[in-house]
Parts: sequence; C-alpha cells; structure tokens
Amino acid sequence: MVYSKADHEMIESIWQRLKREVEFDRLEEGDQDMLQRAYDLGYQAHHKQRRKSGEPYFIHPLEVAIIAKKEIGLGPTAIACAILHDVVEDTPVTQEEINEMFGPKVGKIVDGLTKLDGLYNVESPQAANFKKVLSTLVDDVRVVLIKMADRLHNLRTIGAMPQHKQLKIAAETSYIYAPLAHRLGLYNIRTEFQDICMKITEPQNYKFVKDKLKVTKDERRAYIAEFVRPLREELDELGLKYEVTGRAKSISSIWNKIKTKKVTFEEIYDLFAIRIIIDTEQSKEKAVCWQVYSVVTDVYRPIPERLKDWITTPKSNGYESLHTTVIGPDGRYVEVQIRTTRMNEIAEKGFAAHWKYKGINNQHDSFENWFDTIRDLLENANSDAIEFVTDFKTSLFREEVYVYTPKGDMIVLPKGATALDFAFAIHTEVGYHATAIKVNNKLVPMGQKLKSGDQVSVTTAKVQKPSESWLKMVVTGKARAKIRSSMKEERRKKGEFGMEALMRKLKNIKVDYEQGVDCLVKYLKLKSRPDLYYLIAQEEVNINEVLKAFDIEHGKLIPKKVETQEGKPAEEVTDKRTDTKSLQKPLTNLLINGEPADTYKHSLATCCNPVQGDKVFAYLTANQEIKIHRVTCPNATHMIANYGYRVLKAEWSTATSSNFVVDLQIIGVDDGPGVIQRMTQIISNDLGLNIRSFSIEGKEGFFMGKVSLVVKNADQLFLAIQKINKIKGVTNVVRL
Repeated sequence: MVYSKADHEMIESIWQRLKREVEFDRLEEGDQDMLQRAYDLGYQAHHKQRRKSGEPYFIHPLEVAIIAKKEIGLGPTAIACAILHDVVEDTPVTQEEINEMFGPKVGKIVDGLTKLDGLYNVESPQAANFKKVLSTLVDDVRVVLIKMADRLHNLRTIGAMPQHKQLKIAAETSYIYAPLAHRLGLYNIRTEFQDICMKITEPQNYKFVKDKLKVTKDERRAYIAEFVRPLREELDELGLKYEVTGRAKSISSIWNKIKTKKVTFEEIYDLFAIRIIIDTEQSKEKAVCWQVYSVVTDVYRPIPERLKDWITTPKSNGYESLHTTVIGPDGRYVEVQIRTTRMNEIAEKGFAAHWKYKGINNQHDSFENWFDTIRDLLENANSDAIEFVTDFKTSLFREEVYVYTPKGDMIVLPKGATALDFAFAIHTEVGYHATAIKVNNKLVPMGQKLKSGDQVSVTTAKVQKPSESWLKMVVTGKARAKIRSSMKEERRKKGEFGMEALMRKLKNIKVDYEQGVDCLVKYLKLKSRPDLYYLIAQEEVNINEVLKAFDIEHGKLIPKKVETQEGKPAEEVTDKRTDTKSLQKPLTNLLINGEPADTYKHSLATCCNPVQGDKVFAYLTANQEIKIHRVTCPNATHMIANYGYRVLKAEWSTATSSNFVVDLQIIGVDDGPGVIQRMTQIISNDLGLNIRSFSIEGKEGFFMGKVSLVVKNADQLFLAIQKINKIKGVTNVVRL
C-alpha cells in the first residue's frame, strides 16, 4: 500500500521540522543537495512500508535524523545517513547504489548500520550484529551514534510491539546500548534508555515511582526555589552569567537506590539535583567553578566525602563537572552540580560535543585510549562474537580508578581492576610477561584490586606466559581478550602434535582421515577438531581406547552397537530420564508460544523461581530443554540480548492448580524472640501459607532471616510481602 495524501502531509511536516533543526537554508549547497537526495531516495524506497503502529515507515528514519541532530549534535553527513539507515536492509536498494549515489563516506556509514544477513551458522546472530556495529567505533563513531538515535526512537514508539519483542529490545538496550551511551557521554539518552526498559520489565515499580514523583512535584518545586534563593543573591554579587536549574533524578535511578539501599521512597533525600551552569571563557573555567563552589558551601554546609572533582580530572568519556552534596533547608541532602556552558554541552551531547571542542587549549583527548582498547579487542581475530561483545561490555564501565606509573603517567581503569589489568593496560607485552607487581612499593598478588592514587610498577621476564588462572585475576576486556588469545595460540601449537599422532594412527588402520576425525569429535561430544587434537596431545584422550568403540568398514569408523540387558541396541531403548513427566509435574497453567507448556520438555528456572502471575519468558537451552524465567531474572538481560533467537513467548493462563516455592529475605530490628512468633503467626495463620524452611540470625541489634514459602501466584506473594513488611520490627522484605 503506497502512502496516501494524509501520509504524505505527515511525512512532509516531519521533513520540514528536520530542515528547521539542521538550519537547512544556512547549509552549504552540497550539503543541501545531499540531504534532499537522501530524503527523495528514502521516501521512494520506503513508500510501500508501514510500522507495526500503522504509520508510514519513512517517519521512523526522519525522526531518527532529528534525534541525531537535536539530541546528539551530528552534522549533515550523519543526518543523511540516518535518513538512509534502513534503506539497504529493508528495501530493494543495494549498497552499491548507495555508494554510487552518495560516495564512499556515506556508503561506509550506511553499510555499518545494515544488519548482517545469513547468520544461521553462528552461535548468536545478535552478538554478530553487535560486533559489526561496535567494530565501526574506531573507524567512524557516527555509526554507533546514529544507532543510538535509532534505538531511542524505537523505544519511544515500542508500545505497538508484542510483549516478547519488547522484552528482547529492552534486554539488548540494557545490556549494550545503555552502558555504551554512558561511555560516549550521552547521559540523557542513557537515562531515557534505562527508564523505558524499566517500564517494560518492571511496569508496577515504574508506575509506583512515577506516581510518587507526580504527587511530590509541587513540593519539590517549592523546595528548589527556597534552596536557590540565597544562592542567587550571592552569585549575582560575583557578576557572573549563570543559569540555575533543578531536576528530579530519573525513575530508574530512584528505584535502583530503593533496591540497593533498602529504603522507602520517602527516605531518599537526594531525589533531585541543582545544576549551576556558568557562561565563561574556557581559560577561566576551573577558577570560576571553584569560586561558585565556595559560594555554595558558604551558604550551605557541605558533606566533604561527597565532593567529586571531575574538572581537575575529567572522566574518561570527557565528562567535566564539580559535584558536591550539601545540607539544605529542613536538613535535607541536596546534590549541587557546577559546570560551564561548554562542560554542559559535552555532558548533554557527549561524544559529538566533545569532538567539537577537541584541540582547544590542548584539551586531553579522553576517547583515544578507549579506542585503543577497542582496536586491541578487534585484533583478536579468533574471538567469536559473544566473546567480543562480553569483552567490549567490560570497557563500558561507569566507575573509574586513577592509578599511576612510576613516571607519574595516569592510567584510567574500571573500578575493581587489578594489578594484572594495569600491566595489560600499559602494553600487551608487559601483561604477557608480568612476573611481579608492586603497588606503592610493596609486592602484591597479581589479582590485587587497585585504588585511586596507587602507584604501580611491573617486573617482566621473557619466559613468563599467561595461564588459565590469569583469567580469574582480570576484569578488563583488553586483558581477558589478550590472555585468551595467547592461550589459544599455545593450545594450537600443542594441538599440532596431537593432530600428527591422530593422522598416523588413522593412516595405519586405513581409515579416511576426514571422516574419522569428524566421527571422533562427534563421539566425544567436542566442539571442534582443535579440541580433539589438544586433548590427544595432553594425553587426556587415549586414541587406542577410544577406537575400541568403533568398527572399521570400507575405510570408515562405524560406532559399535551396545547391547542392553534386554538385547536391544542402546539407541532403541527409551531413556526415561528425559521423559518430561518424570522430571516434574507439567505446568498446565502456562502457555509457550501459545501452546500448553506440557507439550514441551520444560521446567522453572531455579535462578529466579517464577510464580503464577510473574511476567515470564521461555528460553531454549543448549540441550533442547525449555527453562521458564522471570523477566526480572538476574540472567535475563544477558540471555535475551545475546541469544534472542532462543527466547520463546511464555504467559500464564488464568486458572492454576500449581504451587511455587519462593524465598524471601527479611531484615529488621532484633527485639528478642517475639519477632519469630509474629512472623509465623502472620504467614501460617493469617495468610494460610506453608513454610518450607525458615532461618534467622541476630547480629548487633539487627536480624536477617530467610523464609521459603509455598504460594499459588504473584498476587498471593505480593500480599505476603506486604503483610510481613507491616510486622513490628521488620524494616525490609526482599524476594530473592
């Protein structure tokens, strides 16, 4: 169906909005022509397509282009690529036509934005596509920035998608895109990613925080005005050009604090932050920010340990700001952020704004070291896509430590990084051959975690080589990738001896080498031939013993048939252990892909113990069994993001006759044995629930207990948590 007149008017309206955003009339003639041709081609290519919502598909690329300009600050070339980003993937237009019409620069970016086809022989098509996009970082970061805009618009319009598709997109976003947005300094986009993902995976908790913020909005506005009033008087006297804004923290960050700090909404003091943005020339930035800090701390009492100076030492993603927490009116904690207009633009638009100011006053190029890390990961050609994405993810750290070489050079590492990570950060060869490491002139284990301010020196020796135990001592992607690469090379060299031994053996017994090797790999349930070669070289597999399980017919290995007690070949005997009914009672109240769950071999995942009413999904494991997980399972993000093709739709039917076991952690004030009696009274008598197990331990005035309950559904569980929370002495109840 082609676009109607109403569709055309809608598209034209968005196109005019984009032209206003890029200030089309002020662009150079060549850029105007490029954007117009991109619009014309995109309109023609997508004119028969519609989104799930029913609106014309071409609206999506135009909105992505607007986000790329307005919220990231990209230029005309990137805007044209944003308009064209789905053309090659979703329409008959070819990559060659894009190259011919727009040149190699636009062609390369559009190619980077196009998903790989035919990924049926890889472990994870999603990871392979992640790897393709992320690999473009070191060549042209605009590919990833446009991908961010694309993902943001998809999330903003995700309501039309079915629930299981929403879960997949949310998992990918939480796993890679939100951390990557943070690493590129796109804080507003990262926050919106996290909030929308929470809305999808935890709608009740999202609504709870959103409603609370709505109720307290007027109160917050009045408090901010009261807080800012005396500051304005002092700042006006300095004669500075400045702007003061107050904003609430994001819904996801508030909920995260409620969970991690185990407090109520009302107990969170720093629900909002005050931002003071100063308009001053760059040469005076540092002095002016500290001058404003002095004013703030003269008016309100500061909390010294909450001072964060990212002006003297910017974050590795270019972020610069001075943060302090002060005690405001009514004794409430208030976070104050002090920065200049330039710093604020970098904080708002991240990488694109950072590059705009690159080179001014020899500003430290904070992205180059990170790009070097990505190059190191890409150099490891042997790594599969999942390994690459996992290693890459470790480079997206949020908290940093600053450590120093003996010459005083600063190295930025993720929080939790070890002495061995430092060695690899200096140089791959230093890491490979590290024999001893000193921190602050004291010899330490290689796995020792580093703290900001540590001075580290590394002793090396040519004979030293990485071992498998080193993988447990490092956290950075670069170190892990290099250690794995070295071990694979060592394994390959050793495997050559095993391969030669196997070739001689098969030749002696006159067996076709290709068929014989593949047969042995399958028989031993190994992943590949190199694994077999290595095990033979290490004498973990005895070729002569293994060959006893085979007959030789016409130069081929044929597995012998093993007779059972009944005299039937083993493969004809049904293994009752794989019978679903013998494993567990079928969940008749669960549907998988719209079909009753008892038609599949399935079970509930023990990592999250879902109950009737929880939002769930089904995951097909490597051994072809289906596991039912909660959407909020700790492992859900990793599974759905990397193995989305194994995820199946799962939902509960209305009726249930099943029981589920859930574990609750209960924390409270230890006021004697009465609390146990009160809890068992509520659980057993008032709620009528069975207690599977109960343990409790008192310590320093507090107690921590764990109780396993048998419930029928999530509503019954929610009621139990509410009731237990109201027991005298109980301060917090958490589902484990």
